Amino acid sequence: MELLAHVAAQIRHLRISYNEGTGISQEALARELEVAANTISRWETGVYLPGLPDLEKLSRFFDVPITIFFPPEANATDDENLRALLRTARQLHQDDLEELRKYAEFRKARRIYEAKNKPVTSRKATKHKKKV
Repeated sequence: MELLAHVAAQIRHLRISYNEGTGISQEALARELEVAANTISRWETGVYLPGLPDLEKLSRFFDVPITIFFPPEANATDDENLRALLRTARQLHQDDLEELRKYAEFRKARRIYEAKNKPVTSRKATKHKKKV
């Protein structure tokens, strides 16, 4: 699934299922996140892709991992560094562990986000730029 469509679907799902299914209006969510009211609508319809700071705000507001906004194939990983981190994390205080989790999710999300939003540099685009 395309990143923009996945993010849009997740935001809409989280907003509608918020508060045990009673939901939260786009306007109320916008106030909570301190963004313009129509921004939520544009995110949900896939007109705009929220930036990482906005995704972090959404993840904290809905109390979900930031990686939920990325398609599952972008979240797949199996690596020795991860296992080492998990061994070390078992010794952390719960508050430190929670902060480490949020930090790790943000870093991963940033890497995925930046990889999906690299500028397209094709010969056609290059030729167009030279003419302008």
